[in-house]
Amino acid sequence: MTILVTGATGFLGSAVARQVLAAGHSLRLLVRRTSDRRNLAGLDAELVEGDLRDPSSLAAAVKGCDGLFHVAADYRLWVRHPRALYETNVDGSRNLMLAAVDAGVGRIVYTSSVVALGLHADGIPADEDTEVTFDNMIGHYRCSKFLAEEGVLRLVEEKGLPITIVNPATLVGPRDIRPTPSGRMVLDAANGNMPAYVDTGLCIVHVDDVARGHLLAFERGEVGRRYVLGGENLLLREILACIAEITGTRAPRIRLPRAPLYPLALLAQAWARVSSHTREPRLTVDGLRMSRKRMYFSSHRAEQELGYSFRPAKEALRDAVEWFRVNGYCS
Repeated sequence: MTILVTGATGFLGSAVARQVLAAGHSLRLLVRRTSDRRNLAGLDAELVEGDLRDPSSLAAAVKGCDGLFHVAADYRLWVRHPRALYETNVDGSRNLMLAAVDAGVGRIVYTSSVVALGLHADGIPADEDTEVTFDNMIGHYRCSKFLAEEGVLRLVEEKGLPITIVNPATLVGPRDIRPTPSGRMVLDAANGNMPAYVDTGLCIVHVDDVARGHLLAFERGEVGRRYVLGGENLLLREILACIAEITGTRAPRIRLPRAPLYPLALLAQAWARVSSHTREPRLTVDGLRMSRKRMYFSSHRAEQELGYSFRPAKEALRDAVEWFRVNGYCS
């Protein structure tokens, strides 16, 4: 099979591309002209330049493909110009799906996120059927992923597109070159730059386990159905303690209340907006609001229907720290 993967220059996409090659498929990658291509080193793949926001550039990418993994997304929790998130995550996904159906692509896996799902206030792990509405979304990233997934499901219903959806949890592991917001959390903790924490929880999963889950969804997933690809649910203080054990450092012991942090987050965002520094601030209002609920999820459906499994969170965190160390991100 010839399979197209988007987002392969990034963290998760590069892992999915490797799974596709390991399964014996011919690999084609959609890349932007300006993309950092370090994660493509050593991959036996055909590269096609294009942009999700430019529908005319996508026809060549999907032509002759039997399958498609649409992994690419704009994963930023804060941006100066939020419209960019919607243009890539919502409009770009629709552009690619329509190009794929015109090209007769027979099987599609769309990468959504657990941020598009509902949460339980009491911390019980949520799943694909947990009740959620757009009003539950916090921040432009979550809103864009919610709308993108809605749009993809609409195409399944209206045009019969053969799409299966996967919802990855908090990814950590190798090749996080940017790094992503979750990678920055690991990196800050490993570098001793996180002296305190707030009371929240995350579902930690190795990026390679999620990539393998993508392939399982491609092979066994039901069209129009979504699957959480999660891992181990841990409190943030447990995650930080695990990283401290891996690095041989002391874990932060100070738990901060959220209320005094909101003015600091507003100041950090204001500075990021007016300065030439383009990276998103470490502390954001949306991040604080999201941390009020524990992002715990169950992968039971994927385990039962796809044969999905995941390694312990400590192994995922160790691989992330080691990759950052070897590649000069931390000491």
